[in-house]
Amino acid sequence: MKKFSPAGKNFPHMIHGGDYNPDQWLKYPEIIDQDIRLIPLANCNAMSINIFSWAKLEPEEGIYDFSFLDMIMNRLNSIGTKVVLATPSGAKPAWMSQKHPEVLRVNSTRIRNLHGERHNHCYTAPYYRKKITEINTLLAERYKNHPALIMWHVSNEYGGECHCELCQDSFRKWLKEKYHNNLDELNDAYWSNFWSHTYTDWSQIESPSPIGEKNLNGLVLDWKRFVTHQTKDFYMCETAPLKKITPDIPVGINMMYLYQGLDYFKFKDVVDYVSWDNYPTWHDNKGDETPATIAFNHDMFRSIKKKPFLLMENTPSCTSWQKYSKLKRPGMHLLSSVQAVAHGSDSIQYFQWRKSRGGHEKFHGAVVDHCGHENTRVFREVAQVGAVLKKLDDVVGTYTKSDVAVVFDTENAWALEQAPVMSKTTKKYNETCINHYRSFWRNAVNCDVIDSDCSFDGYKLIVAPMLYMIKKGVAEKIEKYVKSGGNIVFTYGSGWVDENDLCFLGGFPGGILRDVFGIWDEETDSLRPEDFNTIKTSDDKAYKAIDYCSLIQTTTADTLATYTKDFYGGMPALTKNTYGAGNAYFIAFRDEGDFRDDFYSELISKLNITQNLKNLPFNVSAHTREDENSIYLFAENYNNTPQKIFLEEKYEDVINGGFVSGEISLSAFGAMILKKPK
Repeated sequence: MKKFSPAGKNFPHMIHGGDYNPDQWLKYPEIIDQDIRLIPLANCNAMSINIFSWAKLEPEEGIYDFSFLDMIMNRLNSIGTKVVLATPSGAKPAWMSQKHPEVLRVNSTRIRNLHGERHNHCYTAPYYRKKITEINTLLAERYKNHPALIMWHVSNEYGGECHCELCQDSFRKWLKEKYHNNLDELNDAYWSNFWSHTYTDWSQIESPSPIGEKNLNGLVLDWKRFVTHQTKDFYMCETAPLKKITPDIPVGINMMYLYQGLDYFKFKDVVDYVSWDNYPTWHDNKGDETPATIAFNHDMFRSIKKKPFLLMENTPSCTSWQKYSKLKRPGMHLLSSVQAVAHGSDSIQYFQWRKSRGGHEKFHGAVVDHCGHENTRVFREVAQVGAVLKKLDDVVGTYTKSDVAVVFDTENAWALEQAPVMSKTTKKYNETCINHYRSFWRNAVNCDVIDSDCSFDGYKLIVAPMLYMIKKGVAEKIEKYVKSGGNIVFTYGSGWVDENDLCFLGGFPGGILRDVFGIWDEETDSLRPEDFNTIKTSDDKAYKAIDYCSLIQTTTADTLATYTKDFYGGMPALTKNTYGAGNAYFIAFRDEGDFRDDFYSELISKLNITQNLKNLPFNVSAHTREDENSIYLFAENYNNTPQKIFLEEKYEDVINGGFVSGEISLSAFGAMILKKPK
């Protein structure tokens, strides 16, 4: 694979910087002077600016003033700092809401919002699209040749939905295209004979609402798909002038942690780079749950384009909105930054550079606190991260090679969440996918996180927990993958419905998948919190089964474990079916983690899956990036005590210099970046 840098040829370095809001400080020029002095001291090399600045750029309709943006672009350039320039569509000015109320969103109860907050605009409104096209055109024309500009950051954290009549009309148009202008086809897909919900005219269809239709599963799914479609369509409208006027400047959006308001994989062909905003609750006494969960997110965002991504936002200290705004302990900021790079990030960027004096985020963590100087612990740790990133030019653009992929599918999450099946409180699809992923994280195995529409080619193992929905073409893809020598793992709750949330007839998992897995999933028992079963493997190991136990019958599969009690004692709990040149495993129960770790460790060995390091202590992991010449090994210790690891080969120590091998120590919340030739 060739190297890919999210910033392209404009900036072949790790990006280090912050979300900078000088428009808040125009009456305090001495503050901006301080920032210009402090940015190089923090070893920052790029600032994200112009986010939420529309009211400054266009204080009255059609009256533009770019003077503050000219000033800050030039001042940043004067100190060698690059600019990630945002478009201002994330929050519209008050005059627009007053003069053009059709741009205000309508909520699901059909009440139009007042002006306020952010992400407060209708993506469909023609006037809003017209205005954002105008201002983005002016921005692109004005700064297309500015030496500081390296990337476009479009809007900010797209999200939310609008139920106005403009959106209803667009939704119906989208449905007509999807269902070939055939209401019978739509009614069949929605199974609308249930409760006499048959539509006889397109005008009868409305978006889901708590005061109207909210339980027609096909409609709810299609509305969520439409929201993604309309947001993507707005993005393409917003970026058209940027692409035309500045074709060599990469364009992207910042995505969010496991956000299910949008299906991010649908954006992979229209964004030049992927970025996301990361705000974990470090030091929450949950063992390795937090680092593994964040690693899962990093790997998912990297997997969207199968290329390096950007960490567009994180906090160097704490947040102001989580239940407990705990400070990062000494060393944690560098460790979490190394983790991002290890999983494919080519940047460490912050919200925010300087704490606001007022407003909702005035106490949110920042590089520069209200004290306004560099003599703080946080500032020193940020500067330390910047110093390390300066040593990683060769890592920029390197790729991740993964033998394993975990399937995490947003549409499946939508369908499973609304499905009146199993338990309302213990489905936990997100958590389940992360828990299966965590076994590979513990084993220092590089892992992609893909959706079910992605290619399965090149993986030794695919793990698809609770893949309740089998979209069109996915079953055939699984069959081909396994038949050709691939290995796949399904669990309870998999293969029950098609893309319209209609149950498969003939038994679960649906269609050809019954042959691939060699089982029939007859029933699923939902256990109460105090209930459990026990499963025993063929080699007499016992594990606890909680939450869900599927009652399966084998057709061609071999039974590897059985339940030990209740009326289904003796029935299969774990099966393996050889199909063509590959194998399909079915885990019929949920466990507490010990089974997963043992099961996947055995598969890692059996399938010769690459482990970056072996026999690691608990809460220590290791991941790699590479190019045609070198492999970079990132070793990370998430414990508050030092830990020993063993290197079987000699590596160059990228951070500290020199070479290391054999047994070495990772400090508390410590990390190492090592390099070896291929």
